[in-house]
Amino acid sequence: MVPEHSQILVIGGGPAGSSVATLLSKHGFNVTLLEKEIFPRYHIGESLLPSALKIFDLLGVREKVENYGFVKKEGAYVKWGKDNWTVDFNALGENKTYSFQVRRAEFDHLLLDHSSSVGVNVVQGIIVEKVKFTNERATSLIWQNSKDSSKKGEISFDYLIDASGRSGIIATKHNKDRKIHEDFQNVAAWGYWENVDVPDNFPKGAIATTATSKGWFWSIPVKERTMSIGIVLHKDEFKRNSLELKEFYMKRIKEDSFTGEITKNGTFCGEVKVEQDYSYSAKDFCGPGYFICGDAACFIDPLLSSGVHLGMFSALMCAASLTSILKGEATEAEGMSYYQKCYKKAYLRMMVFVSSFYNQYEGMESQFWKAKKMINSNIDQHDIKYAFTSLIAGLEDLNDVESKVDNVVYQEMLKKVKQKTENAKIFANTQENKESDTVVSDPDGGFFAQKIEGYFAFDKEEAIEGFYISTEGGVQLSRV
Repeated sequence: MVPEHSQILVIGGGPAGSSVATLLSKHGFNVTLLEKEIFPRYHIGESLLPSALKIFDLLGVREKVENYGFVKKEGAYVKWGKDNWTVDFNALGENKTYSFQVRRAEFDHLLLDHSSSVGVNVVQGIIVEKVKFTNERATSLIWQNSKDSSKKGEISFDYLIDASGRSGIIATKHNKDRKIHEDFQNVAAWGYWENVDVPDNFPKGAIATTATSKGWFWSIPVKERTMSIGIVLHKDEFKRNSLELKEFYMKRIKEDSFTGEITKNGTFCGEVKVEQDYSYSAKDFCGPGYFICGDAACFIDPLLSSGVHLGMFSALMCAASLTSILKGEATEAEGMSYYQKCYKKAYLRMMVFVSSFYNQYEGMESQFWKAKKMINSNIDQHDIKYAFTSLIAGLEDLNDVESKVDNVVYQEMLKKVKQKTENAKIFANTQENKESDTVVSDPDGGFFAQKIEGYFAFDKEEAIEGFYISTEGGVQLSRV
């Protein structure tokens, strides 16, 4: 039931919305979450990064996820240009880590049910029609039941958290400040395959990311011998195509050396799904009376599986900021400034990595790869090892990614250069193997995956606005 008032109101029950609701409810705050769908519901974005484990622990949901039966992800395989390599998370020794390949309908449902179990008032089947503002501050919203339009009402709140996903209610309907990234005008088409032949030398549950002359493929094992396989192309590739979508998708898969080989004995199931115009960012991630989390604020690209990571990480940052505001340990201005800059930093960090990753594909002059060359780099394009080390550490000029970047972001990136460059190793024997198709291993066992995720928010030495996140007694901000 939708109450007339809630101390904190969350829109959206995806990973960002359920995570921030859970973290705030664990502090004892009154939290209501409105979700337009009835879970479980389908969603793409099935490959999680190892960063999820820490957040699972903070949510108190780790055991439920571990026991559910999702595919355990112990590494990755990348075929990019002339280079092939594997990432084996098990090579980390004492710091061994892993993640999961999840069926999002079930994963998201698990997280939402967990929110209910810790006291969040979850109401599904509710459409948010409009957020109302009083003196430029978000104060209430108008809602309607998705199955019975006669059931409607208004709910007021002290704070609103917009985790409404791509619809982005605040960004698209109120602020109208969402910007589509012109350099990422891609289309993703995907479907599901059974009885796929996974190479024996792959790390267990590994995602495969393989580039082609026109774009790239993902191959994600979501069940035993069942894979989510998608292709990402520039939208003009689809415009020039005269084939039906499924025929076009199947043709591209057969033409690709890797995906064609692993699916040759497989069976395609169901329909081909499509997404486009999915790379964007709002100008502001918070404002008077509200925060924007997850995909409602920004999304970069399916490359490197950043979606759920940024969604749950933003939920963590939001919960810490709002907790400290409500407890009087930070002013609203301080908490919101911290959240804005911290989230921007995480987002830009991933943007730099994704952009630079695209920029390393050698020798391809198709429109897809030209469009990805966003960053003016002085790095020799043929020295992939140094390029990857540099972009992970933050050596690229972030001002080439966005027209305005807070100086604190750049300075923090430069710190990473000093701290990490000496011991950063991405490929084994890259110079010897760069002209061959030899598969090489990452001797640091997933170094690049760890560094792009980077939990800088917990590090006192990397405090933003004089704050960092403390997890003692629940997530909240601590002053340096």
